[in-house]
Parts: sequence; structure tokens; C-alpha cells
Amino acid sequence: MSPETDADSVDSRPAATDSMDERTPNRRNGHDPAGARPMSVEEIQAAYDEHADLFHRFERVERLLTDRYRRRFFGDVDGRVLDVACGTGTNFPHFDPSVDLTGIDLSPEMLEKARERVDDLGLDGRLLQMDAQALEFEDDQFETVASALSTCTFPRPREALREMQRVCASDGRILLLEHGRSDVGPVARFQEWRSESHYEKAGCRWTQEPLELVESAGLEVEQSRSALFGIITAIVARPG
Repeated sequence: MSPETDADSVDSRPAATDSMDERTPNRRNGHDPAGARPMSVEEIQAAYDEHADLFHRFERVERLLTDRYRRRFFGDVDGRVLDVACGTGTNFPHFDPSVDLTGIDLSPEMLEKARERVDDLGLDGRLLQMDAQALEFEDDQFETVASALSTCTFPRPREALREMQRVCASDGRILLLEHGRSDVGPVARFQEWRSESHYEKAGCRWTQEPLELVESAGLEVEQSRSALFGIITAIVARPG
């Protein structure tokens, strides 16, 4: 990601120094909507299978909010690329067509939509159903591991991040575009108010702290920036 910023670009966010307790991913307010009963892998898969068409239909709205960040963040990747929790393939249009792309997701219904996108874009890629917390790849296999808006849904997000670290080449990069609790009080309070119901419906933690989560998983944060009132965080990390 370019270090330059403008009114629409992401702003620098200082790196966190403390690790988080495994049971309380959001240290800022001590509340974790998944704390009482985190959804299982099977429940997450069922939720995304059920809502795959809905995600696909509302993708235009999401693109209005996040496409500019995806384009800036993922536009310069090359070589062997792994897109973790690729969903319907929302990142795919922003990768250079020359990349050797592998996309994985837990939901076969989401992967069906992603396959349509691969065909439409003429990409050379393979799509595999796989749990991000137990990647079925050898160590050091990818030059770039990318993921967007995903850690909020993993039942054990640190395990998924450590798996991304394992399969990333020692001189490679891990690019994460994540969302979390806003820096703006009224927005953050709304997120807190809706966090429980949102998690129950979609298995998504609205109030996580992405940067703290990444550092607590042992990745070496090279750069981080935030946007959209602090809701979106872009993180460039290296295997720790």
C-alpha cells in the first residue's frame, strides 16, 4: 500500500503493543459478542451457504464502500497468491490477471459465485473448499496471502492467522483488509448495540480490534492504515 494519503485514503494507525486474551478479542471495551458461545465451523458454513445469494446481490453496495481500498491494497500483488475466505471473489477483479491465484472458502455456495467471477474475468485460478484454520497446503507455498473482511468470522481467528503465516513464504507478505470497532463514539456505540444480533445472524464480530488481533497471533506488522471512521483497517504483515 502506498504511504501517501488523501481525503479518501487510509490514515496511519499506531501499532498496538499488548497481546489480547484469547477469550476477549476486543480489549478496548472487554466485550466479545462471540464470548458466550462462539459459532462452530459448521454453523459458519451453514450461515454463509444460506446467505450466498444475498451477499451476491448486495455486493454492489459493498463495492461502493470498499472497492477503492481493495484496489489500492491488492492491485500490486503478483506471483503465487492465496485469497483466504475469498467468498464470492470480491477481491479477484483487483488482482493482476497474471497472478497464480488460489482461493479458499468454507462455503461451497459462495465458491460457486466465485467460480463464475473467475470465468468472467478470465483468471487462471483454482478454488477450493477449505477451513482457514486448517489450511491444506505445504509451508512457505505462497508469495502473497490476502484476505478481506474475514477474521471477524473465524471461530478461532488466531489459528487462521497462524495458518496464513505458515503457508506464506518467509520473504512474502500477508495483506489483510479488515473491519472492526469504529474510532467514532456514536458509530462505535451503534456497533456495540447491534453486535450480538449481528453475530447471531452472520457469525461476524462487528467490534473486533483487527490490529491487536494480528499482533497477538505473532505476525510482524509492517504497516497499518485505517479508514471509514476507523472501521476499515488495512494491514501489511510479514511472517513472524
